[in-house]
Amino acid sequence: MTDVTHEGDAGPQAGAPGMRCGTFNVLHGRALCGDGRPVPFAPGDPRAPLATAVAAVDADLLALQEVDRFQDRSGLVDQAAVAAAAMDAVDWRYASAVHGRTVPGRGWVPDPEVPGARLYGPGDVAGAAGAAPSLGIALLSRRPVRAWRVLRLAPAPVPLPLRVAGRAGLVLSRDQARAAVAAVVEGERGASFTAVALHLSFVPGWNARQLRAVRRWIVDLPRPWLLLGDFNLVGPLPRAVLNGPLGGEWADLARTPTYPAHRPAVQFDHLLAAGVGEAAVGAVCAPRTGISDHRPLLAELPL
Repeated sequence: MTDVTHEGDAGPQAGAPGMRCGTFNVLHGRALCGDGRPVPFAPGDPRAPLATAVAAVDADLLALQEVDRFQDRSGLVDQAAVAAAAMDAVDWRYASAVHGRTVPGRGWVPDPEVPGARLYGPGDVAGAAGAAPSLGIALLSRRPVRAWRVLRLAPAPVPLPLRVAGRAGLVLSRDQARAAVAAVVEGERGASFTAVALHLSFVPGWNARQLRAVRRWIVDLPRPWLLLGDFNLVGPLPRAVLNGPLGGEWADLARTPTYPAHRPAVQFDHLLAAGVGEAAVGAVCAPRTGISDHRPLLAELPL
């Protein structure tokens, strides 16, 4: 692709044409030290770190991963609603990949009474006392959205050793159900396009299978198609998965490392599109924020 990537801490260029689109794995709004270690939760407004980071990103369309809804660890707030308010989104949806809560000494404990992949939006914020806590993803838009849909992605059947922020060595981790959220967004000149927020499995092969399932799932929605998320696939792999061995129309719009945030070395977070010319992509960046072990990935796109 054309080299339009600008690495480092600089934000998107002011005045660039098009919509500023991005993806950000927010690690449930957790702040990290300069060396990547988690910062102990500080007293005060639990919404502030996430809201500050999202406001600084200043995106017109933003996909979020590892978003909490009414979790003890993040102050019992609806983080998707917090992020939407911080960026002045006119419409947004949160998809619960799994309902349950984190329990000290036991890790993640699912709630078998509540199904996953349920969509929540602005109308679900008020009167949420007693609502089941969950973990999921969100898609936030400053442009009007004409339609929404959600897809549940089943977890991989095998665990995998992973590095976990704040814990030494590798931790044997079981996969969780995942979700994808699609929005038919009204573009700046009235034509619509489809944006999809997703967070894929960390299990190799299974994440590629999920990505192909998402591609099939959106074929009846308006083009261009834009996929934004943490794919848990490095570098050029997502484009190769989508296009296959013979090539295809999917373009990788932003190539720059996003993980770990304090010293990016690999790219797990991606913006891929079908129907968007690579030559028309504006500034691309992965700025550092005050939260998460991932950096947000942003690009100016002609949508």
